[in-house]
Amino acid sequence: MSQNLHNFRRIYEKGSLSKETVDANPLQQFKTWFYDAKEADSVNEVNAMTLTTIGLDGFPKGRVVLLKQYDENGFYFFTNYHSEKGKAIEENPKVSLSFFWPALERQVIIKGIASKTTEDFSANYFNSRPKGSQLGALVSNQSEVVENRTVLDDRLKDLEKEFQDKVITRPKFWGGYLVSPLSIEFWQGRPNRLHDRILYTLEDFDWKIDRLEP
Repeated sequence: MSQNLHNFRRIYEKGSLSKETVDANPLQQFKTWFYDAKEADSVNEVNAMTLTTIGLDGFPKGRVVLLKQYDENGFYFFTNYHSEKGKAIEENPKVSLSFFWPALERQVIIKGIASKTTEDFSANYFNSRPKGSQLGALVSNQSEVVENRTVLDDRLKDLEKEFQDKVITRPKFWGGYLVSPLSIEFWQGRPNRLHDRILYTLEDFDWKIDRLEP
């Protein structure tokens, strides 16, 4: 079945980007753009990002996860270490993160190295989660085949009873990753598909800034 999508077309004209106006530090530039997206009423889940890994089967795979913190060291997210993405990162820590904020006609594309955060860091975040989310981490053998939804619902009911009056501690198989960036590209939509692309590349502890052709 074929469907023609040629008329799905927008004109991008909400902003511009240049080497002369961006911050010298890409993390500060990201902070500025993230704030803009957060303040835009039309952007939902501003911290949603696509994490791409190279799977054990050799294929790249992207999935949306949530950014939970960023600082001068990079970008943090949390997951089950035994999941498909956790196993992929264990085998090959080179990953990509991408943000798309269509209301602002902006993208950010990050390449970097993922590494596990400290146990204390992971535990502190786990302890801040709602109890339902904590139980969800215990319920799911993430990425494994399950017979049906009832299996998960039954596990959750059992754990709700078990931990009704107990504190839930972080399981060892669940925790955080820090993605330390090696390059960060900022993309601003422009008319006629002549988009602005500014690329930061880490070279000897300094950030080199280039403009890319669209």
